[in-house]
Amino acid sequence: ANAIQGTLLMVGMATLFSVPFGIAIAVYLSEIGKSGAIAQIVRFVLSILSAVPSIVVGVFAYAVIVLATIFGYRGFSALAGGFALAVIMLPIVVLSTEEALKLVPNHQRLASAALGANSFQTVFKIVLTAALPSMTTGVLLAIARASGETAPLIFTALFSQGWVEQILNPTPSLSVMIYNYSSSAFPEQTQMAWTASLVLLGLVTITNLLSRLITRKR
Repeated sequence: ANAIQGTLLMVGMATLFSVPFGIAIAVYLSEIGKSGAIAQIVRFVLSILSAVPSIVVGVFAYAVIVLATIFGYRGFSALAGGFALAVIMLPIVVLSTEEALKLVPNHQRLASAALGANSFQTVFKIVLTAALPSMTTGVLLAIARASGETAPLIFTALFSQGWVEQILNPTPSLSVMIYNYSSSAFPEQTQMAWTASLVLLGLVTITNLLSRLITRKR
């Protein structure tokens, strides 16, 4: 139960960071910057970031968060784990949201402008509303990807046997629990690793099914 709590906490923190920031970047790339030089550089960086192995992201988060002193605390924490997962989720959110915005017909933008709406109103009331189902699918797929990551959490959140009391302490997660217990000499811990695998698979499957159902309903 504590591993489920830690997983939900860190994935939730990563979602709170990556989704608003990712949508803002996608809006800039699709509606404002488009084919500009800055937009091309951002797309290039995001493409590279999406291909970076997760263990490299874990080492990066270890260097900038775990080794730093935040609010008087230093070391492994849920905050560092959430940051690492956010870095993994960010390119998925940005690229999927940008593609979703491109699928919105241009005549809807023109109609909005013809009715007197400015660019801000057109983007947030027309374009984002029309692309919301596809954007939600991308976000849920990013969440599913982050939920199964192990290497970044070993470098950032580590593990603990207790409940999560604050986000600046070592935090348990299902994926690290599977890694720790799968090769244990104690049969009880091996059984817990199998159970955690089933629970994690169920969470990821539910997330993917939700993304499919949202798209299908639309």
